[in-house]
Amino acid sequence: MNKIGKIEVITGGMFCGKTEELIRRLKRAKIAEQKVQVFKPVIDIRYSKREVVSHAGDKIEAVPIKNVQEMLQLVESDTKVVGIDEAQFFDDGIVNVLKSLIKKGKRVIVTGLDMDFRGEPFGPMPYIMAVADEVLKLHAICVVCNEEATMTQRLINGRPAKSPDPIIQVGGSEVYEARCRKHHIFLKNK
Repeated sequence: MNKIGKIEVITGGMFCGKTEELIRRLKRAKIAEQKVQVFKPVIDIRYSKREVVSHAGDKIEAVPIKNVQEMLQLVESDTKVVGIDEAQFFDDGIVNVLKSLIKKGKRVIVTGLDMDFRGEPFGPMPYIMAVADEVLKLHAICVVCNEEATMTQRLINGRPAKSPDPIIQVGGSEVYEARCRKHHIFLKNK
């Protein structure tokens, strides 16, 4: 009988170090000679198509996938640790996939934004956090006041995005900033 696995979630806003922490944990698993497989959404091509890359430049090889069912088919039986980056881009079916993986004894480490630029829960992340065994919420530094930042500010031509703008826009510091609640600006109307 397989040992029950566990789900570890690393969450927070942009630039808080989620991917850096994911890579750190995956590298430690490799040092412990555990087989690791890493997955990322195919739409995340910011730094590399076939690697998970932190804003600081750390990287690890990853398989880009279109959906979580594809990932479930690709996880090999002898894999001990499964890394999933940018989980907010997947559908709610990810929760059942995670449950399936832990029943097979896998340690699953998931990263994702907890909130979108509007300050609303992002995609399946609330559900993933609810079924997780461990949740680590990281904080960035506000670009305005240098205090702890928990929010992600999307910018369009240097100005805060408005509520009708699309929720998903893959990008880095050219499109997003870390902000504290005091300096996060949410514009409801165009």
